[in-house]
Amino acid sequence: MEKTLVILVVGLSPSLLGEHTPNINKLVEKGALRPLNTVTPAVTCTVQSTLVTGELPSGHGAVANGWYFRDLSEIWLWRQSNKLVGGEKIWDAGRKRNAAFTTAKMFWWYNMYADVEWSATPRPMYPADGRKIPDHYAWPKELHDELDDKLGQFPLFNFWGPTADIVSSEWIAKSTLHIMETRDPTLTLTYLPHLDYNLQRLGPALDSPVLQKDLQQIDELCGQLIDTAEASNRNIIIVSEYGITPVTDAVHINRALREAGMIEVREEKGREQLDAGASRAFALADHQLAHIYVRDDQPIEEVRQLLQSLDGVEQVYDRQEQKQIGLDHERSGELVAVSAADRWFSYYFWTDDERAPDYAKTVDIHRKPGYDPVELFVDPEIKNPKLTIGRKIIARKMGIRNLLDVISLKETPLVKGSHGRPTDNPDDGPLVISSRADLLPPNPDTAIEATDFKQLTLAHVFGSD
Repeated sequence: MEKTLVILVVGLSPSLLGEHTPNINKLVEKGALRPLNTVTPAVTCTVQSTLVTGELPSGHGAVANGWYFRDLSEIWLWRQSNKLVGGEKIWDAGRKRNAAFTTAKMFWWYNMYADVEWSATPRPMYPADGRKIPDHYAWPKELHDELDDKLGQFPLFNFWGPTADIVSSEWIAKSTLHIMETRDPTLTLTYLPHLDYNLQRLGPALDSPVLQKDLQQIDELCGQLIDTAEASNRNIIIVSEYGITPVTDAVHINRALREAGMIEVREEKGREQLDAGASRAFALADHQLAHIYVRDDQPIEEVRQLLQSLDGVEQVYDRQEQKQIGLDHERSGELVAVSAADRWFSYYFWTDDERAPDYAKTVDIHRKPGYDPVELFVDPEIKNPKLTIGRKIIARKMGIRNLLDVISLKETPLVKGSHGRPTDNPDDGPLVISSRADLLPPNPDTAIEATDFKQLTLAHVFGSD
């Protein structure tokens, strides 16, 4: 077996490579680069599940970053149990070939309870007093304190939200280096999210000094990982899940459904909450794709016609048509909408901001019934955000409960980049870079199917058949 390191660099596309990525460029020169033909939706949980199983979403069941749990009548996003993902995982296939095959899964999603030897993933603590304390979950459990002792507390608030930056990727890279040096896994999977943040905030603006710095920072981390891998004779793969392309504004799909009388809300202390179980139809919005769940006794064609009439909706798939994009799974909505290239879907279901749920202006990925990229921004109407946030945090430390309500409800045009639909140009989409050019297609324009990535990785370990 040849030990292999897989570095998932979120949002990396061929068009972003250049003068600011010398370490990644060197790997391309030594090996090769090919475009990745990803799946729909091109979002984290779905693509990663395909990469590790070789299955389409219709097979592994991760149809988005979350879905509507019909038996609970509840929407859940960003669940973490690996048991939610169907199909044979890459580590299971590796052990079948050689019982000595070991895996370290560092911050790839659906990490908890994956049958791997070593793993770590973000996992905040939620004490009963309402606080959210940065932390991570690791296996074996002793690894948690080992990483904390070496690297300090996992920087959760640098992993997502208005303060998301390179610090979280640095922590993950260092933890991965530690695992390679102390455990020496056969297969090491690591996840570097840094590019995702400003590509969504700013769009892929290559003339932006901010994005140029981001590229330099992520390239430096890749360089550290590559150097360590090469020193230990590891094969190296860099992969990305999706490419991020420019967008102008959101499509407020749930507001349209509500105006048509299809969404029900309930009132809690003067604020509205989506009542998914009582609604005739509602959308779980996830970047540029939305699952529309239609109650059994409701006419689907009526909902479909409404969606097709919305500005910014490019395609609507019914159950039969979902087979075309590999999304025909029981967890999918009765309808699936894909946005136009320059748009994305908001989860907003209220029509009066004064009655928006209390979580709407906070960073709360678990309560919101859809993905909210506006969480990457502090509300521009807050005149002194550092002072405002500081006061709220101090009050919390004093035991005074409050909302960290600093996210805008009116500034969806803040978001300049999104993903989820297939990119129109392969140069703007995801990629695969390998130190083993002989294992990639000989034609540089030939895309690697996301469903073939599992076997490609195993070929780096065991050789091609």
